[in-house]
Amino acid sequence: MSAGGDAERVDGADGGGIPDDLVIPFRTVRSRVTGRLVRLGDSVDRILQRHQYPVPVAQALGEALAMTALLGTALKIDGRLILQTQSDGALGLLVVNYDTPGLLRGYAGFDPERAAVLADTGGAVDPVALYGSGHLAMTIDPGGDMDSYQGIVALDGQPLTEAALTYFRQSEQLPTFLRLAVARVYVPGENDDAGTWKWRAGGLLLQSLAREGGRQGEGEQPVEDEDDPWLRTRILASTVEDHELIDPLLAPDRLLYRLFHEEGVRVHEAQTVEERCRCSRERVERFLRGFGKDQLVDMREPDGSISVNCEFCSTTYRFEPGDLD
Repeated sequence: MSAGGDAERVDGADGGGIPDDLVIPFRTVRSRVTGRLVRLGDSVDRILQRHQYPVPVAQALGEALAMTALLGTALKIDGRLILQTQSDGALGLLVVNYDTPGLLRGYAGFDPERAAVLADTGGAVDPVALYGSGHLAMTIDPGGDMDSYQGIVALDGQPLTEAALTYFRQSEQLPTFLRLAVARVYVPGENDDAGTWKWRAGGLLLQSLAREGGRQGEGEQPVEDEDDPWLRTRILASTVEDHELIDPLLAPDRLLYRLFHEEGVRVHEAQTVEERCRCSRERVERFLRGFGKDQLVDMREPDGSISVNCEFCSTTYRFEPGDLD
């Protein structure tokens, strides 16, 4: 669930020395639950501001960025995690890439008219209208000659978090808690300078390596009680507020202690996340040289040049006549 499009004014929203753009792994001693907390500041703001997305689209992409960072930092190998949605809703496409060790990029494809209608409501966005029917795919690409792994679940008018939880149940079969928040906060300017609105995103992921529900017989449904470690920790996690996940003045380790001190929370070394696109003029040139001369003719503009725009970072690479000869 996301916070609203705009949060209240935050004085000192530069964090006052509190780090941003990181994922913090942690575990609870008493209940033996593992988790990760993500806090994205400048990285998510650059991605969302670059394309000037309508608020519902920006919130959805912000959620996807936060979730991909949570999952990508858990990769045990060098490679890439790709999150992608395709559907017939106003938000037809989401693509987010996480490249180890911490490079994040993403973009959204949407119907401008339908997205504008959703943005004009000013309230909670109907997930059916936003996502429609389609699918969510998560792909782990280790690169080289190694095979990729992909998991796909239906995306039938449900929030991204719900589709992701379905993915975890089907693919990993681990009890999972996931909470995501995205909003803009107002950052006052220095001295008499005007302030600005900046996007922020945060998320909390918990997973239990034990069976959910504790005691159960073969063929029986899990039975939860107040002594079940997973249930107890999940209840504590559910008390987190959206504004806490994105608050630039609340240190991430302080939030984890606030939530799980009764369970004996242990915080591990933070992993940094950076917004960076993999595109370059050299990569685009190699891509274009893979086409035949007749195909390149069809791509040329009236003056003979060829321009290629990166959908992730909006950088345009222009090749003059003769550059590709």
